[in-house]
Amino acid sequence: MLRSAGFTLIELMVAIAILAILLLIALPNFAVWMQNTQIRTAGEAVLNGMQLARAEAIRRNVSVELGMDVSSGWTVRVSGTPEVIQSRLAGEGSAAALVTITPVGATKITFNGFGSIAANDDATPTITEIKIDSPSIAAADSRELCVLVRAGGTVRMCDPQVAVTDTRSCGAPLPAGCGP
Repeated sequence: MLRSAGFTLIELMVAIAILAILLLIALPNFAVWMQNTQIRTAGEAVLNGMQLARAEAIRRNVSVELGMDVSSGWTVRVSGTPEVIQSRLAGEGSAAALVTITPVGATKITFNGFGSIAANDDATPTITEIKIDSPSIAAADSRELCVLVRAGGTVRMCDPQVAVTDTRSCGAPLPAGCGP
């Protein structure tokens, strides 16, 4: 007698039940991973925008500004002109990321032709720090990041939650807006 190849209904139901249990266990971890990925995406986007603004200021030997939009969106333009060099829409891969700019009320940063920080044309405060976090997950699960700008124009992204000896550290003492 020949036996047909395949699965019985009971075997199929057991496999589906095991898959459902595994998905229920993995789903919370997946949600945390997705939120942390959005934090990383937003941080890298802001860092890239600032580096682009600084590089264009040096390349063109003119003042170039980066204006922050809603969330992690930004526009890089030649300062004092309507000429837009590049822009990024808010939420491109980082819709759930929460961006906090220091000092309060600052929305842009200007780099001069030497790549150093210059005063904004409209006399608004200059961005010095940007903290990226997610309100959707617990603070213990969040891998918040900071983008720091120094007076010389250097821009870097750091992790305030790692040890000071780690190369990803923000250093000691922690920047004002970037503490855990």
